[in-house]
Amino acid sequence: MNLTSRQIAQAALDLIDTFGSEALTMKQLATQLNRRPSSLYNHIAGKDDLIERMRALIVEDIDTSSFATEPWDDALVAWARSYLAAFAARPNTIRLLATTPITDLSTLRMYDVVISALIESGWADGEAVAVMRTVEALVLGSALDIIAPDSFLSADVVPPDLATLHRALDPAHAQTSSAEAAFELGLRALFDGLRANRAAHAEIS
Repeated sequence: MNLTSRQIAQAALDLIDTFGSEALTMKQLATQLNRRPSSLYNHIAGKDDLIERMRALIVEDIDTSSFATEPWDDALVAWARSYLAAFAARPNTIRLLATTPITDLSTLRMYDVVISALIESGWADGEAVAVMRTVEALVLGSALDIIAPDSFLSADVVPPDLATLHRALDPAHAQTSSAEAAFELGLRALFDGLRANRAAHAEIS
């Protein structure tokens, strides 16, 4: 069967899902694909190229359509939720992708859509980038929080003298203290601040 660069990138994502980003080597990837490592270079230029092709596959699942129809804040909230869903499904890629310079064109186009919408709504160029990065920071941190084991912070390990913490961590409060609830709380707080910032700038101008 003929191999494609997309299949290689997909296999790399699957490898990372199973074994973590440290397991991603060309040798290990070739083994998973039942190919010689040298044959992979007929389709990809190297590991950096592979990482960007992996990034492109994840970005395919991030929806930016709201920016064409909705106000900047509603569109950005929808983007943040879609972004979270995409990376919560691939949490082992976050550290790798967050520390590799972005060259993938589809990712850059996604950012251009976001930044353009913010600037058209009155944000200055640098502020628009800062807004986008702030939303990304919440999303990526929340993606890691969502996949953390339930035992990561549990009432079971809290000593009796820390009664307030023990009570707050009671499983009865799981609906309001979950990682998903924390993300939505953070999202509301963040956007309350961003909207207030925009309104204040509008009054000054």
